Amino acid sequence: MSATVSATSPGSVRLLPRAAAEALGTLFIVMIALGVPVFTLPDANPLPAPLAGGLAVVAAMVAFGAVSGGHFNPAITVGNLIAGRTRLVDGLAYLVAQLIGALAGAFLLFAVLRTVGRISDSRAAFDTVASGFGEHSVIQVDLAGALLLEVIGAALLVAVYLGAMAGNGSSGTAGAQRKAVSLAAPIAVGLTVAVLLQLGQAVGNLAFNPARATGAALFSSGWAAGQLWLFWVAPLLGAAIAGLVFRGFGLLSSEDAATAPATPAEPGAGSSEDVPDAGTAPAAGGTFAGGPAPSAPAERDDARDFFAGGPAPSAPAERDDARDFFDGKRD
Repeated sequence: MSATVSATSPGSVRLLPRAAAEALGTLFIVMIALGVPVFTLPDANPLPAPLAGGLAVVAAMVAFGAVSGGHFNPAITVGNLIAGRTRLVDGLAYLVAQLIGALAGAFLLFAVLRTVGRISDSRAAFDTVASGFGEHSVIQVDLAGALLLEVIGAALLVAVYLGAMAGNGSSGTAGAQRKAVSLAAPIAVGLTVAVLLQLGQAVGNLAFNPARATGAALFSSGWAAGQLWLFWVAPLLGAAIAGLVFRGFGLLSSEDAATAPATPAEPGAGSSEDVPDAGTAPAAGGTFAGGPAPSAPAERDDARDFFAGGPAPSAPAERDDARDFFDGKRD
């Protein structure tokens, strides 16, 4: 079984369609997360920008999560890599796809801004949504503060994703439980994104998503590109912490423990070829499927004697001797 765990069974979808889904989902998220605050009028704000960004994540995960697992964020991909839930080649493809999607989404938004007559400087408009610290932070948060918030926020986001998606992709008798998990995952991740964006908005438009930060920085003024390194290093560090925690405590598995098939050990049992045929009486002391064969009462007594600690005699006379021995009756 592959170590990759996503909304679908590992390997059930080829890598190229999964990478394309990551690119499309990231494009959608970047367009909404950057476009809503750019086009929001100060005197009319029906939908807060952080909530719009979170709802975009929910919609993208519902639309594309069944194909790719719904990362749409390099931090989440790195967290899955370190946690052992994504193969390296898949992770690298996801990272490239997310960057392509983020740049495409930011470019489309930039092209729309160029058509708006009331906006004379499209790059200045992108400055209002680009991530920054120091003098580019609304409340003048310095580098250390922005770094700490990005690390903590990304770690929480990756932890929510890993926990919410832990049961997806497995099979067994608890299908209803896994279905509930898969439906709850987009909501859990999206609400987490919305809360984090609300926290990071006043600090410096913290995105907790390196792809989104890159898209905004490349179409804004030069200062944003100069500070972009922080918004890669910090969230990836937070993702690594969350991935290591989940991996170290064994909180991840490709199958739910409750649905793992029971394989009780049989004393003295060999391979499956050693199981006697239906028409053949099993050897003395042998059991079938964890219990004695019900066809012969004497053999059931042998099994009871065996698990009671007595020898497994092969003849009726020997069984009587053994019973007398453990009952204290000796000749």
